[in-house]
Amino acid sequence: MDETPGTYPTEWLPLPDVAEAIGETVSRVRRLLDERALIASRRDGVLKVPSVFIVGGRPLSSLRGTAILLQDVGFSEDEAIDWLLTPEESLGAAPIESLLAGRKAEVRRVAQALA
Repeated sequence: MDETPGTYPTEWLPLPDVAEAIGETVSRVRRLLDERALIASRRDGVLKVPSVFIVGGRPLSSLRGTAILLQDVGFSEDEAIDWLLTPEESLGAAPIESLLAGRKAEVRRVAQALA
């Protein structure tokens, strides 16, 4: 578990573990990263994905559009992950928590305002 104070708790999964979790190959996971259906960050020198981005054996469906929007406003992948996992005052929760609750329009409105 990520024990960074103030962030949404999540495990960090290396790509082979992500592949196993979603029933795909590592090359398919890399394609999902290229398509922004998932976002990864180097942790301890290894590319890893927060486990909270995987729901029911699939990438969280609202993550892709949100990740693309964050990239469009200038966020790196590390910055996007940090923003998603850190409580956002205007949402009253971490953006990932709001996405998990089905509030993607609200999350994207806040993300758009970051530009």
